[in-house]
Amino acid sequence: MQDNVGFNTLICTPVVIACPDKLQTTLRGEGGIKALLGMVRCGHPDVLAQVARGIANFAKCESRASSQGTKAGRSLLIDDGALPWIVQNANNEASPIRRHIELALCHLAQHEVNAKDMISGGALWELVRISRDCSREDIRTLANRTLISSPTFQAELRRLRIEC
Repeated sequence: MQDNVGFNTLICTPVVIACPDKLQTTLRGEGGIKALLGMVRCGHPDVLAQVARGIANFAKCESRASSQGTKAGRSLLIDDGALPWIVQNANNEASPIRRHIELALCHLAQHEVNAKDMISGGALWELVRISRDCSREDIRTLANRTLISSPTFQAELRRLRIEC
């Protein structure tokens, strides 16, 4: 897992094709999420897009596992410190990065156990922005549906007097 090419293949290809819990656990256990975050330091747009894609795929797989009842608890992405980078890049000027990150936020937000961390991490504002301004209707609809379905997000939006 030390060479970037092998790591990139490991994180992107298998996660897109299938979402085995064992692979996710292995990636986390071997520092895969933190390694992804470390790769962003180079700042190259292609690398950032691939990291964003890997994070979006990971979030999607976690979301699917949670919905199927095979995963409980907070997202490993949140546990491993990816949320600040995700929030920071949610409105990235490069559309491939932005779209992947917008999807990752929506997938993370679909699970109530992540809501408080997302609020404290600034992700709620990005979800509201996505639900209003995203150029892709499917992502905009997903963000809106996610905000509406979360009691925690709804309570915070009421507290802040923000309409969705």
